[in-house]
Amino acid sequence: MRAAPASRPDTLRPFIDREARRLGFSTVAVTTPDSIPLARERLAAALSAGHHGDMDWLAETFERRAAPAVLWPEVRSVIMLAMNYGPDENPLGLLDRKDRAAISVYARNRDYHDIIKGRLKELAGKIASRAGGDVKVFVDTAPVMEKPLAAAAGLGWQGKHTNLVSREFGSWLFLGSIFTTAELPADTPEVDHCGSCRACLDICPTNAFPAPYRLDARRCISYLTIENKGLIPREFRVAIGNRIYGCDDCLAACPWNKFAAAASEAKLVARDDLKAPHIADLLALDDGAFRAFFSGSPVKRIGRDRFVRNVLVAAGNSGDTSLIPPCRNLLDDPSALVRGAAVWALSRLMGDKAFQALSSDMEAGESDASVREEWAAALGERRERLTA
Repeated sequence: MRAAPASRPDTLRPFIDREARRLGFSTVAVTTPDSIPLARERLAAALSAGHHGDMDWLAETFERRAAPAVLWPEVRSVIMLAMNYGPDENPLGLLDRKDRAAISVYARNRDYHDIIKGRLKELAGKIASRAGGDVKVFVDTAPVMEKPLAAAAGLGWQGKHTNLVSREFGSWLFLGSIFTTAELPADTPEVDHCGSCRACLDICPTNAFPAPYRLDARRCISYLTIENKGLIPREFRVAIGNRIYGCDDCLAACPWNKFAAAASEAKLVARDDLKAPHIADLLALDDGAFRAFFSGSPVKRIGRDRFVRNVLVAAGNSGDTSLIPPCRNLLDDPSALVRGAAVWALSRLMGDKAFQALSSDMEAGESDASVREEWAAALGERRERLTA
Protein backbone atom coordinates (compact mmCIF):
# COMPACT_ATOMS: atom_id res chain seq x y z
CA MET A 1 0.00 0.00 0.00
CA ARG A 2 1.24 3.50 -0.75
CA ALA A 3 -0.17 6.98 -0.21
CA ALA A 4 0.93 10.60 0.05
CA PRO A 5 2.15 11.79 3.46
CA ALA A 6 -0.33 13.74 5.58
CA SER A 7 0.34 13.39 9.32
CA ARG A 8 3.30 13.94 11.63
CA PRO A 9 4.34 11.07 13.95
CA ASP A 10 3.08 12.95 17.03
CA THR A 11 -0.44 13.05 15.60
CA LEU A 12 -0.26 9.70 13.84
CA ARG A 13 0.27 7.66 16.99
CA PRO A 14 -2.93 8.76 18.79
CA PHE A 15 -4.79 8.07 15.57
CA ILE A 16 -3.37 4.53 15.44
CA ASP A 17 -4.39 3.91 19.04
CA ARG A 18 -7.97 5.06 18.43
CA GLU A 19 -8.40 3.14 15.20
CA ALA A 20 -6.86 -0.03 16.62
CA ARG A 21 -9.33 -0.09 19.49
CA ARG A 22 -12.23 0.73 17.18
CA LEU A 23 -11.30 -2.32 15.14
CA GLY A 24 -11.39 -4.55 18.21
CA PHE A 25 -7.72 -4.74 19.15
CA SER A 26 -7.16 -4.85 22.88
CA THR A 27 -3.82 -3.08 22.91
CA VAL A 28 -1.23 -1.60 20.54
CA ALA A 29 2.40 -0.56 20.89
CA VAL A 30 5.34 0.40 18.67
CA THR A 31 8.91 -0.82 18.44
CA THR A 32 11.82 -0.57 16.03
CA PRO A 33 12.99 -3.27 13.62
CA ASP A 34 16.31 -3.57 15.46
CA SER A 35 14.73 -4.09 18.90
CA ILE A 36 15.22 -7.87 19.15
CA PRO A 37 19.01 -8.34 18.84
CA LEU A 38 18.98 -11.60 20.84
CA ALA A 39 16.40 -13.23 18.56
CA ARG A 40 18.98 -14.59 16.14
CA GLU A 41 21.06 -16.27 18.83
CA ARG A 42 18.05 -17.79 20.60
CA LEU A 43 16.47 -19.05 17.43
CA ALA A 44 19.77 -20.54 16.27
CA ALA A 45 20.15 -22.35 19.60
CA ALA A 46 16.64 -23.81 19.37
CA LEU A 47 17.22 -25.00 15.82
CA SER A 48 20.60 -26.46 16.71
CA ALA A 49 19.01 -28.43 19.54
CA GLY A 50 16.34 -29.75 17.20
CA HIS A 51 13.58 -28.24 19.31
CA HIS A 52 11.64 -27.27 16.18
CA GLY A 53 10.93 -30.90 15.33
CA ASP A 54 9.67 -31.30 11.76
CA MET A 55 8.89 -27.61 11.34
CA ASP A 56 11.60 -27.20 8.72
CA TRP A 57 10.22 -23.84 7.64
CA LEU A 58 11.70 -22.33 10.81
CA ALA A 59 15.19 -23.17 9.59
CA GLU A 60 14.44 -22.32 5.98
CA THR A 61 13.33 -18.79 6.91
CA PHE A 62 15.96 -18.26 9.59
CA GLU A 63 17.61 -15.12 8.17
CA ARG A 64 14.34 -13.29 7.57
CA ARG A 65 12.85 -14.47 10.86
CA ALA A 66 15.81 -13.38 12.95
CA ALA A 67 15.73 -9.74 11.82
CA PRO A 68 12.69 -7.75 10.59
CA ALA A 69 14.93 -5.57 8.40
CA VAL A 70 16.05 -8.65 6.48
CA LEU A 71 12.42 -9.55 5.83
CA TRP A 72 11.73 -5.99 4.61
CA PRO A 73 14.71 -3.60 4.44
CA GLU A 74 12.52 -0.48 4.13
CA VAL A 75 10.78 -0.96 7.48
CA ARG A 76 11.32 1.86 10.00
CA SER A 77 8.71 1.06 12.64
CA VAL A 78 6.89 -2.06 13.74
CA ILE A 79 3.38 -1.64 15.13
CA MET A 80 2.41 -4.60 17.31
CA LEU A 81 -1.24 -5.28 18.04
CA ALA A 82 -2.97 -7.80 20.25
CA MET A 83 -6.53 -9.10 20.51
CA ASN A 84 -7.80 -10.77 23.66
CA TYR A 85 -9.31 -14.25 23.26
CA GLY A 86 -9.67 -15.12 26.94
CA PRO A 87 -12.08 -17.97 27.80
CA ASP A 88 -15.11 -17.47 30.05
CA GLU A 89 -14.07 -20.44 32.20
CA ASN A 90 -10.87 -22.24 33.14
CA PRO A 91 -10.10 -24.72 30.32
CA LEU A 92 -8.30 -27.03 32.75
CA GLY A 93 -11.67 -28.13 34.16
CA LEU A 94 -12.47 -30.00 30.95
CA LEU A 95 -9.50 -32.31 31.35
CA ASP A 96 -11.35 -34.35 34.01
CA ARG A 97 -14.31 -35.05 31.71
CA LYS A 98 -12.93 -38.12 30.02
CA ASP A 99 -15.90 -38.66 27.67
CA ARG A 100 -15.38 -35.17 26.25
CA ALA A 101 -12.66 -33.77 24.02
CA ALA A 102 -10.59 -30.68 24.82
CA ILE A 103 -9.95 -28.27 21.95
CA SER A 104 -7.56 -25.41 22.62
CA VAL A 105 -9.35 -22.18 23.51
CA TYR A 106 -8.03 -20.33 20.48
CA ALA A 107 -9.58 -22.86 18.08
CA ARG A 108 -13.14 -22.98 19.41
CA ASN A 109 -14.58 -20.60 16.86
CA ARG A 110 -13.37 -18.78 13.75
CA ASP A 111 -9.78 -18.86 12.52
CA TYR A 112 -8.11 -15.86 14.12
CA HIS A 113 -5.86 -15.37 11.10
CA ASP A 114 -8.88 -14.43 9.00
CA ILE A 115 -10.32 -12.11 11.63
CA ILE A 116 -7.14 -10.26 12.51
CA LYS A 117 -5.61 -9.98 9.05
CA GLY A 118 -8.64 -8.20 7.64
CA ARG A 119 -8.57 -5.65 10.43
CA LEU A 120 -4.82 -5.21 10.16
CA LYS A 121 -5.25 -4.41 6.49
CA GLU A 122 -7.93 -1.85 7.25
CA LEU A 123 -5.77 -0.16 9.86
CA ALA A 124 -2.68 -0.31 7.66
CA GLY A 125 -4.57 1.37 4.85
CA LYS A 126 -5.57 4.23 7.13
CA ILE A 127 -1.96 4.58 8.34
CA ALA A 128 -0.70 4.74 4.78
CA SER A 129 -3.29 7.37 3.91
CA ARG A 130 -2.16 9.54 6.80
CA ALA A 131 1.57 8.91 6.93
CA GLY A 132 2.44 8.03 3.37
CA GLY A 133 5.06 5.47 2.47
CA ASP A 134 4.48 1.73 2.52
CA VAL A 135 2.98 -0.73 5.00
CA LYS A 136 2.90 -4.52 5.25
CA VAL A 137 0.72 -6.62 7.56
CA PHE A 138 1.56 -9.96 9.17
CA VAL A 139 -0.37 -12.34 11.39
CA ASP A 140 1.52 -15.59 11.72
CA THR A 141 1.71 -15.69 7.92
CA ALA A 142 5.34 -14.72 7.39
CA PRO A 143 8.68 -15.22 9.17
CA VAL A 144 8.05 -12.61 11.86
CA MET A 145 9.05 -13.23 15.49
CA GLU A 146 5.90 -11.70 16.87
CA LYS A 147 6.37 -12.55 20.54
CA PRO A 148 9.82 -10.96 20.93
CA LEU A 149 8.64 -7.93 18.98
CA ALA A 150 5.53 -7.63 21.15
CA ALA A 151 7.70 -7.78 24.27
CA ALA A 152 10.05 -5.14 22.85
CA ALA A 153 7.05 -2.93 22.11
CA GLY A 154 5.77 -3.28 25.66
CA LEU A 155 2.63 -5.37 25.11
CA GLY A 156 3.89 -7.87 27.66
CA TRP A 157 6.84 -10.15 28.28
CA GLN A 158 7.72 -13.64 27.14
CA GLY A 159 7.02 -15.88 30.09
CA LYS A 160 8.83 -19.04 31.05
CA HIS A 161 6.43 -20.93 28.76
CA THR A 162 7.80 -18.74 25.89
CA ASN A 163 4.38 -17.17 25.24
CA LEU A 164 3.54 -13.53 25.75
CA VAL A 165 2.14 -12.57 29.16
CA SER A 166 0.31 -9.32 29.80
CA ARG A 167 -0.44 -7.82 33.19
CA GLU A 168 -3.86 -6.86 31.83
CA PHE A 169 -4.80 -9.86 29.66
CA GLY A 170 -2.74 -12.71 31.06
CA SER A 171 -1.70 -15.27 28.44
CA TRP A 172 -4.70 -14.96 26.14
CA LEU A 173 -3.59 -12.71 23.29
CA PHE A 174 -3.49 -13.09 19.52
CA LEU A 175 -0.71 -11.04 17.93
CA GLY A 176 -0.42 -9.25 14.62
CA SER A 177 1.98 -6.67 13.22
CA ILE A 178 2.12 -3.79 10.79
CA PHE A 179 5.49 -2.92 9.32
CA THR A 180 5.69 0.66 8.10
CA THR A 181 8.20 3.00 6.55
CA ALA A 182 6.84 5.75 8.80
CA GLU A 183 9.06 6.84 11.69
CA LEU A 184 7.08 6.41 14.91
CA PRO A 185 8.23 6.90 18.51
CA ALA A 186 8.94 3.53 20.11
CA ASP A 187 7.29 2.42 23.33
CA THR A 188 9.14 1.11 26.36
CA PRO A 189 9.67 -2.67 26.58
CA GLU A 190 7.86 -4.52 29.35
CA VAL A 191 9.96 -6.10 32.10
CA ASP A 192 9.71 -9.76 33.05
CA HIS A 193 7.27 -10.29 35.93
CA CYS A 194 7.52 -14.09 36.20
CA GLY A 195 9.76 -13.97 39.24
CA SER A 196 10.28 -17.36 40.85
CA CYS A 197 6.95 -18.76 39.58
CA ARG A 198 7.14 -22.12 37.78
CA ALA A 199 3.42 -22.82 37.36
CA CYS A 200 3.56 -23.02 33.56
CA LEU A 201 6.61 -25.29 33.61
CA ASP A 202 5.40 -27.67 36.30
CA ILE A 203 1.94 -28.24 34.83
CA CYS A 204 3.17 -29.41 31.42
CA PRO A 205 2.01 -33.05 31.03
CA THR A 206 4.86 -33.99 28.67
CA ASN A 207 7.76 -32.03 30.20
CA ALA A 208 8.17 -29.94 27.07
CA PHE A 209 10.29 -27.27 28.78
CA PRO A 210 13.95 -28.32 29.11
CA ALA A 211 14.54 -25.06 30.98
CA PRO A 212 12.62 -21.85 31.71
CA TYR A 213 12.05 -19.81 28.53
CA ARG A 214 12.89 -22.82 26.33
CA LEU A 215 10.37 -25.07 24.59
CA ASP A 216 11.09 -28.40 22.94
CA ALA A 217 8.27 -28.60 20.40
CA ARG A 218 8.83 -32.32 19.92
CA ARG A 219 7.36 -32.89 23.39
CA CYS A 220 4.64 -30.22 23.20
CA ILE A 221 1.05 -31.42 22.89
CA SER A 222 0.21 -28.55 20.56
CA TYR A 223 2.95 -29.69 18.21
CA LEU A 224 2.09 -33.38 18.57
CA THR A 225 -1.60 -32.90 17.80
CA ILE A 226 -1.31 -30.18 15.14
CA GLU A 227 2.07 -30.02 13.39
CA ASN A 228 3.01 -33.69 13.70
CA LYS A 229 1.86 -35.59 10.61
CA GLY A 230 2.51 -39.14 11.76
CA LEU A 231 1.33 -41.32 14.59
CA ILE A 232 1.76 -39.65 17.96
CA PRO A 233 4.80 -41.22 19.70
CA ARG A 234 3.67 -43.84 22.20
CA GLU A 235 5.51 -42.21 25.08
CA PHE A 236 3.20 -39.17 24.98
CA ARG A 237 -0.20 -40.74 24.33
CA VAL A 238 -1.31 -41.27 27.91
CA ALA A 239 -0.11 -37.81 28.94
CA ILE A 240 -2.17 -36.22 26.15
CA GLY A 241 -5.35 -37.29 27.90
CA ASN A 242 -8.39 -35.86 26.11
CA ARG A 243 -6.60 -32.98 24.39
CA ILE A 244 -7.40 -33.41 20.70
CA TYR A 245 -6.23 -30.10 19.24
CA GLY A 246 -3.57 -28.09 21.01
CA CYS A 247 -3.07 -27.63 24.74
CA ASP A 248 -3.78 -24.72 27.09
CA ASP A 249 -2.20 -26.04 30.28
CA CYS A 250 0.81 -23.73 30.47
CA LEU A 251 -1.29 -20.72 29.47
CA ALA A 252 -4.11 -21.47 31.88
CA ALA A 253 -1.73 -22.05 34.80
CA CYS A 254 -0.29 -18.53 34.65
CA PRO A 255 -1.26 -16.50 37.76
CA TRP A 256 -1.49 -13.33 35.67
CA ASN A 257 -4.70 -14.72 34.15
CA LYS A 258 -6.55 -13.56 37.26
CA PHE A 259 -6.60 -10.13 35.65
CA ALA A 260 -7.75 -11.40 32.25
CA ALA A 261 -11.22 -10.76 30.86
CA ALA A 262 -13.19 -13.02 28.54
CA ALA A 263 -12.99 -12.28 24.83
CA SER A 264 -15.39 -9.58 23.63
CA GLU A 265 -14.97 -10.29 19.91
CA ALA A 266 -18.00 -12.42 18.99
CA LYS A 267 -16.08 -14.45 16.41
CA LEU A 268 -13.57 -15.49 19.08
CA VAL A 269 -16.13 -16.51 21.71
CA ALA A 270 -16.27 -20.31 21.87
CA ARG A 271 -18.98 -22.10 19.93
CA ASP A 272 -21.14 -24.12 22.30
CA ASP A 273 -20.55 -27.31 20.30
CA LEU A 274 -16.77 -26.90 20.55
CA LYS A 275 -16.57 -26.22 24.28
CA ALA A 276 -16.82 -29.89 25.30
CA PRO A 277 -17.70 -32.12 22.34
CA HIS A 278 -18.39 -35.81 22.92
CA ILE A 279 -15.54 -38.05 21.83
CA ALA A 280 -18.05 -40.53 20.38
CA ASP A 281 -19.48 -37.87 18.05
CA LEU A 282 -16.06 -36.87 16.78
CA LEU A 283 -15.05 -40.47 16.05
CA ALA A 284 -17.92 -40.68 13.58
CA LEU A 285 -16.73 -37.82 11.36
CA ASP A 286 -15.86 -38.73 7.81
CA ASP A 287 -14.05 -36.21 5.62
CA GLY A 288 -17.16 -34.38 4.47
CA ALA A 289 -18.65 -34.15 7.95
CA PHE A 290 -15.32 -33.01 9.38
CA ARG A 291 -15.03 -30.21 6.84
CA ALA A 292 -18.59 -29.09 7.44
CA PHE A 293 -18.33 -29.18 11.23
CA PHE A 294 -15.06 -27.25 11.31
CA SER A 295 -15.81 -24.85 8.46
CA GLY A 296 -14.02 -21.56 9.19
CA SER A 297 -12.15 -23.12 12.12
CA PRO A 298 -8.36 -23.46 12.41
CA VAL A 299 -8.94 -27.13 13.26
CA LYS A 300 -9.83 -27.74 9.62
CA ARG A 301 -6.25 -27.22 8.48
CA ILE A 302 -4.93 -30.49 9.96
CA GLY A 303 -7.41 -32.54 7.99
CA ARG A 304 -9.80 -35.25 9.06
CA ASP A 305 -7.27 -38.09 9.36
CA ARG A 306 -4.92 -36.32 11.77
CA PHE A 307 -7.89 -35.03 13.72
CA VAL A 308 -9.45 -38.49 14.14
CA ARG A 309 -5.98 -39.80 15.08
CA ASN A 310 -6.05 -37.34 17.98
CA VAL A 311 -9.60 -38.26 18.96
CA LEU A 312 -8.64 -41.93 19.05
CA VAL A 313 -5.87 -41.17 21.52
CA ALA A 314 -8.45 -39.41 23.70
CA ALA A 315 -10.76 -42.40 23.32
CA GLY A 316 -8.00 -44.74 24.46
CA ASN A 317 -7.45 -42.58 27.52
CA SER A 318 -11.15 -42.30 28.38
CA GLY A 319 -11.66 -45.73 29.95
CA ASP A 320 -15.10 -45.67 28.31
CA THR A 321 -15.82 -49.13 26.89
CA SER A 322 -18.85 -47.78 25.01
CA LEU A 323 -16.29 -46.32 22.59
CA ILE A 324 -15.06 -49.77 21.55
CA PRO A 325 -17.53 -50.16 18.63
CA PRO A 326 -16.70 -46.81 16.94
CA CYS A 327 -12.98 -47.43 17.47
CA ARG A 328 -13.40 -50.95 16.06
CA ASN A 329 -15.08 -49.51 12.96
CA LEU A 330 -12.04 -47.30 12.35
CA LEU A 331 -9.79 -50.35 11.95
CA ASP A 332 -11.22 -50.45 8.44
CA ASP A 333 -10.61 -46.77 7.74
CA PRO A 334 -8.85 -45.94 4.44
CA SER A 335 -6.20 -43.98 6.36
CA ALA A 336 -3.33 -45.97 7.87
CA LEU A 337 -2.86 -43.10 10.32
CA VAL A 338 -6.38 -43.61 11.63
CA ARG A 339 -6.08 -47.41 11.67
CA GLY A 340 -2.86 -47.25 13.67
CA ALA A 341 -4.39 -44.92 16.26
CA ALA A 342 -7.47 -47.15 16.45
CA VAL A 343 -5.25 -50.12 17.35
CA TRP A 344 -3.84 -48.23 20.32
CA ALA A 345 -7.25 -47.02 21.47
CA LEU A 346 -8.66 -50.54 21.41
CA SER A 347 -5.61 -51.92 23.21
CA ARG A 348 -6.48 -49.56 26.05
CA LEU A 349 -10.22 -50.19 26.09
CA MET A 350 -10.57 -53.94 25.47
CA GLY A 351 -9.85 -56.85 27.74
CA ASP A 352 -6.83 -59.05 27.07
CA LYS A 353 -8.63 -61.98 25.48
CA ALA A 354 -10.89 -59.83 23.32
CA PHE A 355 -8.00 -57.73 22.09
CA GLN A 356 -5.84 -60.75 21.31
CA ALA A 357 -8.70 -62.35 19.37
CA LEU A 358 -9.22 -59.12 17.44
CA SER A 359 -5.53 -58.86 16.62
CA SER A 360 -5.53 -62.40 15.23
CA ASP A 361 -8.30 -61.39 12.85
CA MET A 362 -6.92 -58.01 11.81
CA GLU A 363 -3.13 -57.98 11.98
CA ALA A 364 -2.48 -60.53 9.24
CA GLY A 365 -4.60 -58.62 6.73
CA GLU A 366 -3.06 -55.21 7.44
CA SER A 367 -1.08 -53.89 4.49
CA ASP A 368 0.63 -50.93 6.16
CA ALA A 369 3.86 -51.57 8.06
CA SER A 370 3.28 -48.81 10.61
CA VAL A 371 -0.11 -50.25 11.55
CA ARG A 372 1.35 -53.76 11.89
CA GLU A 373 3.96 -52.25 14.20
CA GLU A 374 1.14 -50.80 16.31
CA TRP A 375 -0.42 -54.24 16.65
CA ALA A 376 2.90 -55.77 17.62
CA ALA A 377 3.68 -53.03 20.14
CA ALA A 378 0.23 -53.24 21.72
CA LEU A 379 0.44 -57.01 22.07
CA GLY A 380 3.96 -56.70 23.47
CA GLU A 381 2.80 -54.26 26.12
CA ARG A 382 0.03 -56.62 27.16
CA ARG A 383 2.44 -59.55 27.47
CA GLU A 384 4.76 -57.47 29.61
CA ARG A 385 1.89 -56.42 31.82
CA LEU A 386 0.65 -60.00 32.25
CA THR A 387 4.10 -61.34 33.12
CA ALA A 388 5.11 -58.49 35.41
